[in-house]
Amino acid sequence: MNNITIAWIALPLFLGFVIYLLPKLDRYLALFVALVSAGYALSLFFNQSQLTLSLLDNFGVTLVVDQLSGYFILTNALVTTAVILYCWRSDKTAFFYTQIAILHGSVNAAFVSADFISLYVALEVIGIAAFLLIAYSRTNRSIWVGLRYMFVSNTAMLFYLVGAVLVYEANGSFAFAGLSKAPTEAIALIFVGLLTKGGIFVSGLWLPLTHSESETPVSALLSGVVVKTGVFPLVRCALLVPEIDPVVRIFGVATAFLGVIYALFEKDTKRLLALSSISQLGWLLVAPEVAGFYALGHGLAKSALFLIAGNLPSRDFKELQNQPMNHGLWIALVMGSLSISGCPLLVGFGAKMLTLENVLPWQVMLMNIGAVGTAIVYAKFVFLPHGQGKDVKPGFWLPLILLLGALMASITVYFEAYTIANITKALAIIGIGWLAHFLIFQRLVVNLPRVLEQLENLIGVMSLMLLLLLGMVLA
Repeated sequence: MNNITIAWIALPLFLGFVIYLLPKLDRYLALFVALVSAGYALSLFFNQSQLTLSLLDNFGVTLVVDQLSGYFILTNALVTTAVILYCWRSDKTAFFYTQIAILHGSVNAAFVSADFISLYVALEVIGIAAFLLIAYSRTNRSIWVGLRYMFVSNTAMLFYLVGAVLVYEANGSFAFAGLSKAPTEAIALIFVGLLTKGGIFVSGLWLPLTHSESETPVSALLSGVVVKTGVFPLVRCALLVPEIDPVVRIFGVATAFLGVIYALFEKDTKRLLALSSISQLGWLLVAPEVAGFYALGHGLAKSALFLIAGNLPSRDFKELQNQPMNHGLWIALVMGSLSISGCPLLVGFGAKMLTLENVLPWQVMLMNIGAVGTAIVYAKFVFLPHGQGKDVKPGFWLPLILLLGALMASITVYFEAYTIANITKALAIIGIGWLAHFLIFQRLVVNLPRVLEQLENLIGVMSLMLLLLLGMVLA
């Protein structure tokens, strides 16, 4: 299994460069990479044991592969497969598929890293590949958005790297477990980097512009998978170091509310989905022990919704009210929206119920309110008019069938959620959310300031977050 794991990690990076030598096979090789990852992830669920690979014992450089990793890897595989199928009939070049393969492999590496230096390398490669995909269209706008993403990402990773060095200085090892003996400033610096990279709380306000202005398949990848590479290490550290767990949970609750509040008043479909991603990433942190299952449910639904949003008649909700969409497109939109809202018969129901069952007592009421907020947000999509809208482009339905099929098939992961009490609770949350949408938020017009999304303020927020984290860790 050790050799298989090493080969699986190296394969996407190797084939990513082979694509340049065999450009006529670009999409086939990229699809093969994603399917191999899907097979590897499924094997982790049949093999219940944890695999630990020590690469450099003296430095604590290790890889850990377990069921937690398996959920994230499977999400990466399914989303990447859907994106490749979505682009199959497009004019995307070998360069695009090369970056897809390299991004896929480096994301997988981040999901098995158990030390700060391996994670640093993976996150840096992810940053470069993501930048090249964001700027792929070569327009002035896409290049600016890509450079903005790269600048914020690199600044965050500088904070992170200094923290990783301090962890090594205190422990003689880069292992995640070293946080228990690391100085407070090391924990704060590492968290600033990961919170920013993962789009958590105000550090994640770079995310709406980046995800909404990228091409549709790139937005699906970024929101469905890439941002989770910053969240996964936080989850892993919370499980390894109990002292870190309360800090992670607090940021989870705060992030869930921040994203919902912004999304409630958003008028642009893609920005709403991006802001909702911030909120949903918070749900991954409020109960670290079950974050893997929630990551799978969110990744499938959100990538599907971004693919759908790219094919709507307009991005403006007011215009969509006067432009009925295709019946099939609306059904797919409703399925994705209901899954994230936690509706039964979709994976989001089990993921949300499992998360709510594993939160601490002080989180229960807050997260139930957050769940109602999510239902209000997605009511905007559910109640859009539909009729004989124009047909979508060829090749659209195959990736949607894959993602929506996985949304339904994954309900078997936690079938125990289907109790009368849970079903009643979920339907009540959605019902209250829809009622609030019609009675209050559909008529309410509020323009929230976007000043914190400006580049210079994003960097300033990192410094403020560092001070906040130092205070929280010291407390």
